[in-house]
Amino acid sequence: MLDRGTILVTGGAGFIGSALIWALNQAGHERILVADVLDRSEKWRNLVPLRFDDYLEAEWLRQALDRSTLDHVRTVIHLGACSSTTESDGAYLIRNNFDYTKALCEWALGRNVRFVYASSAATYGALEGTLRDDLELAALRPLNLYAYSKHLFDLHAQRCGYLDRIVGLKYFNVFGPNENHKGPMRSMVHKAFQQVVDTGRVQLFSSDRPEFADGHQRRDFLYVKDAVRTTLRIADRDAVHGLLNVGAGTAHTWLDLVRPVFDALGRPPQIEFVPMPTELRAKYQYSTCASLVRLREADPDHEVTPLVQAVTECVREYLVPQRRLGEEQARPAATGATR
Repeated sequence: MLDRGTILVTGGAGFIGSALIWALNQAGHERILVADVLDRSEKWRNLVPLRFDDYLEAEWLRQALDRSTLDHVRTVIHLGACSSTTESDGAYLIRNNFDYTKALCEWALGRNVRFVYASSAATYGALEGTLRDDLELAALRPLNLYAYSKHLFDLHAQRCGYLDRIVGLKYFNVFGPNENHKGPMRSMVHKAFQQVVDTGRVQLFSSDRPEFADGHQRRDFLYVKDAVRTTLRIADRDAVHGLLNVGAGTAHTWLDLVRPVFDALGRPPQIEFVPMPTELRAKYQYSTCASLVRLREADPDHEVTPLVQAVTECVREYLVPQRRLGEEQARPAATGATR
């Protein structure tokens, strides 16, 4: 599928989007059209080391759907969205995350173009435990406007029968390089790294539930390199459709996540537990993990980098030297010569 023509990547300057283009480049693909909104953030820097044919601002792409200028596009990987869980402008989120996705999906389906889009694990709302992607969508109760805007399109796609022809990926807690521009929405790996550099310690929320010790709240953490490689394998398999969880399939504690940050920096762990803000307590999930039954059926090659290895690589190879994906140090080639 990916060799049929140009691959359109929306949100291509963002975190997962730029990582996806990096993975495409690693696999030899450069026939890529990138779309995004290059605002006043520094996310444009994510594009600098990457190779692609062309770039369009998101509003120009929307206008181009009504013309024949995109006939060379044969695959759409739609990652563009406002991903802020604290965004309170509902009209903006509906226009950006719901209406835009509808227009792009209908354009793709009308031209037999492969359409893969980012849903979100946030659509599961307050559910805990192992979260299954075959749950009845109408029963889900998202907890913020961002999650609701994503959920709305999932419902729309189901109602219109699109889920038999497209793929929606429910990414869990993805972390890795190229998050620099995300501010408060960065992963805890990035936040912990900066806290250790600035103060020598990391702050985590204390637990309000007796069955969970402080720092033992659990999440399904996924390295961005694993997330995008899985995404590309799914995009390349035309027979795969529907909603799929994309995670590691294993829940780790926040302590499991931040201790390797200290180790990678050669610092002793110093962790301070602070009270959870009152407004978060009713919405906070203490244990979530992705069920990967359907993903592994669709992608038997799905593998994940062990958490300690992934965090260590992220810190040492990218955060410390302030590198982005595509700026990795070239390693000298082995010559076989002896001295």
